[in-house]
Amino acid sequence: MDGLTIRAARPEDYVRLGDLTASAYLDDGLLDHGAEDPYLEVLRDVRHRAEHSDVLVAVDADGAVLGGVAFVGGPGPFANIAGEGEAEFRTLAVASAGRGRGVGAALVRECIDRSRALGRERVVLSTQPMMHAAHRLYERFGFVRVPERDWSPVPGTALLVYALDLARA
Repeated sequence: MDGLTIRAARPEDYVRLGDLTASAYLDDGLLDHGAEDPYLEVLRDVRHRAEHSDVLVAVDADGAVLGGVAFVGGPGPFANIAGEGEAEFRTLAVASAGRGRGVGAALVRECIDRSRALGRERVVLSTQPMMHAAHRLYERFGFVRVPERDWSPVPGTALLVYALDLARA
């Protein structure tokens, strides 16, 4: 996408990115309890993510935030599934205005590039079963399902794991 820049989120981006992320999950029907889902507050809490990961935003030529992602460079307290030699990304979200314009792909590419720069062997991620558009995006980059690593953060919520072997990508 012309005019798209991926950069570190700034404190002044946090509210916009939090609202954008919460709206993306809510509008796409990804929250079990809709507008009352307690996970909405987690999605809005970009400041917390920024304290524990590299929060990246995609901005257009006018500086409008169109999407974002939390990049976790390796295992640690904020990594859900990353093990030794792995990086992970979480809470990838794209505003409706950025969909179909390469925003999600640019964010994924940046996470892959950062993983390589850190010398990681693999990039991993968790996704909900109904996130079909996201699955197609990940698969275009060469991510494959790793069903033996699927997990559940809370009862009744199943997450699928995808991995990209950087030596093959």
